[in-house]
Amino acid sequence: MNINFVHIGAGAGDLDEGANFRCGFTEFIKRKYNKNSNVFLVEVNPRNIEKLKVSYKNFKNINIFNFAISTKDINELKFFYSEKDAPHYQVCSSDINHVKKHYPNSIIKNFSIKSKSINNFFNECFLSEIDYLSIDIEGLDYEVLMSIDFSKFKIKNISIEYLHLTMNQKKNLINFLEKKGYSYFGYGYDHNNFDYLFKKKKNFWNSFLAKFIPYIKPKHYKILNYLILK
Repeated sequence: MNINFVHIGAGAGDLDEGANFRCGFTEFIKRKYNKNSNVFLVEVNPRNIEKLKVSYKNFKNINIFNFAISTKDINELKFFYSEKDAPHYQVCSSDINHVKKHYPNSIIKNFSIKSKSINNFFNECFLSEIDYLSIDIEGLDYEVLMSIDFSKFKIKNISIEYLHLTMNQKKNLINFLEKKGYSYFGYGYDHNNFDYLFKKKKNFWNSFLAKFIPYIKPKHYKILNYLILK
């Protein structure tokens, strides 16, 4: 059976020493991978592309792209990073304030790279159906997910980083995905539990629990997720 994995913000895969050589979604892909799998990896930082190739060197049907994913196509979108975040610059963002928040006393550098809308990316890769989607793009996660054309693309599982979401964004995201037929299923694939998982599956109990997410601190998510029906 074909399985389509899409990792937007793939970093250096599981070869980033700064993350103790761990990447939750990379590990998940490698566990679930079969001979009919297709893996699509998007990484904005050109310094990480060779690492991604090495990370997946023993797997077939691996598609690696070096550009940005945003809400629209842009020929040159500026990205910012701090040298203190070397060597893999995981906090690399088109929002300079996002980088400054993590590295307030460092020199911020930048580079420009092509950007594609997530819908055009899916179109170009003929991704009408996606089994597992992970979005981790340092501050643009919310805007990109909300721009997906769910009437055109069928996505079974969505994992999105929650660290940078405001209370209103959390509310809007949960309501938006619920209307699209998704339910909250606890933590996503990140090994640090920094993301939410939504499945294309109606579960009214889980949807009810999700309403409390904007009002509680992330350290209490574990209690909430204990009540989730898998």
